[in-house]
Amino acid sequence: MDMPVETGPKRKNVAKGQLLIAGQWRDSSSGEAMENVDPTTEAVTTTVAKASVEETNAAVDAAYAAFEKGPWSRMHHEERAKILFRMADLMDERADDFAIREAMDMGMPYADFRSIIMPHCSGLFRFFGGLAMNAMNGGYRSSYEEDLRILTRREPLGVVAAITPFNFPLALSCSKIAPALAAGNTIVHKPASDTPLTALALAQVALDAGIPEGVYNLITGPGGSLGDALVRNPKVDKIAFTGSTAVGQGIMRNGADTMKHLTMELGGKSPNIVFADADLESALQAAFWGIFWNKGEVCVAGSRILVERPIYDEFVERLSRMAAEAVLGDPLDPATQIGPIASRAEYDKVLSYVENGKATARLTAGGGTRKIDGKGLFIEATVFADATNGMKISREEIFGPVVPIIPFDGEDEAIRLANDTPYGLASGIQTGDIKRALRLADRIRAGTVWLNTWHKYHPNAPFGGFKMSGYGREQGAEALENYTQYKTVWANLG
Repeated sequence: MDMPVETGPKRKNVAKGQLLIAGQWRDSSSGEAMENVDPTTEAVTTTVAKASVEETNAAVDAAYAAFEKGPWSRMHHEERAKILFRMADLMDERADDFAIREAMDMGMPYADFRSIIMPHCSGLFRFFGGLAMNAMNGGYRSSYEEDLRILTRREPLGVVAAITPFNFPLALSCSKIAPALAAGNTIVHKPASDTPLTALALAQVALDAGIPEGVYNLITGPGGSLGDALVRNPKVDKIAFTGSTAVGQGIMRNGADTMKHLTMELGGKSPNIVFADADLESALQAAFWGIFWNKGEVCVAGSRILVERPIYDEFVERLSRMAAEAVLGDPLDPATQIGPIASRAEYDKVLSYVENGKATARLTAGGGTRKIDGKGLFIEATVFADATNGMKISREEIFGPVVPIIPFDGEDEAIRLANDTPYGLASGIQTGDIKRALRLADRIRAGTVWLNTWHKYHPNAPFGGFKMSGYGREQGAEALENYTQYKTVWANLG
C-alpha cells in the first residue's frame, strides 16, 4: 500500500564525505568511496570516502601527536570548556541540517530528532564542559607522616577511539566525544558505515569551534577492518563502543594485548512490566513508544512487554490497535510516527524475526511491509501475543518495530521473567503503586529502570548496562571517570 509523500522539510544535497585527519579534510588515498543510501527512497544521497587501514593509523598518529604535543591535553579545562560550549552553540544553530541528515541517513522522524535528540546532543557538550571545570581539579590529602604531603591529579587517558552505531548516529557519538574532549583526550571517530552524515557535520562543528589540529579526527569506511585497526593500535588508549554484544566481545579480546580502557554499551532485551493497577492509558503510551520509537532501532527499546493476567487481553487488544493505526511514512513528513529501517541488511534481519514470530506466537498487529511510491524499507509495527520468555523473539535483540507480549501472575513471576535474559541494559515498571515500583526497581538487574514512563534521558543521568549489555557509563558525572586516570604525587617536605 502506497502512502502520501512528505509535506515537511525537504531533502537536501549533501556534499561528498571526506576523511578528517590532522585538521585537514581529504579523500581516501585510493580514491575509493561508499554510496550513502536514503532508506525512504532507496536512492543514493552522496558518497563518503572509504578509508584504508593505513589512513586509520594515520588518524591515530595525528591524534597521538596532538595529545603529546598539546595544546589540548595541557590546556586549562576552563579553556577547553569554552570550545565545547561553542560546539554546542554551533550545533543548535545548525540543528535543521543535522535533523535532515539524520532523517535521510537512517530514517528517524525529523520532528523527533529536532525536538528531542538535538537538544540532548548539544546539552552533552554544555554539561561536560561545565563539569570538567570542577571535576578535573586535583586534591590535597594528609599522610601518616608529618613531613609527607599527598597531591592527586586527574589526567586524560590519551587517544580515544569512538566507534559508534547506526541507530542514533549523533546522540551516541556525542555521548562519547563530549566527555572525552572535556577531559583533554584526543579523538578518532569511526561512525557506522551506513549512517555517517551527522558525523561529518559534527566534525566540521569541532573545527569551526576552534579545536586544535589533530585533536579531532574522523575516518569512514568498513567497520570490521577499520575498527580492528583501532582496537589493535598501541597508540589508542581507549575504545568507546556502542554496538552488538558479539562485536563488543571481539573488541575486548583484541584490545587485551594493549590493555585498552573500554566502555562497552551493548545489546538489550529490555522488559516492560505492566501491572493490573497501572493507569492503562499511560501504560499503553509507555509500551507503544517504548518499542516503536525510532522504529524499534533502540538498544533500550521495551522489547519484551510483560502484562499481568487480569488486564492481559485488554492490553493486547488495545496495543495491537495502536500498532495497526501507527503512521508509517517519510521521516520528513510531520505526521510520521515510524520511519524506515536504516538499511537493507537490518530490514531483512528484522523480517526474519517477524517470520519466526508468526510460526511461534499469535500475530495481533502488523507483520508486513509498506512502500512509498514503490520504495522504502518500512516494516509495520508488529505485535505478537501469547508469547513465552523462551521464544526466539523474546530472547534475541530484534532491533526493529516488533514486540512479544508475555502474561504473568504476581510480582515474583514478573521479576523472574524480567531478569531471565543475558542482557541488562534497561527495564520499566508500569504501576499505580509507587511503593511497589521502587521496591521492584531494586530487584531488576538492569542499568536503567523507568517507572511509569520510558525513553527519558538527560546529560546528567548515567547510562549503561549490566550483564551482557556491557560496562562503563555514558552521561552523568560518572562518565568522566571512564575518560580520565588519577595520578598520585608524594612530596617529602623533610
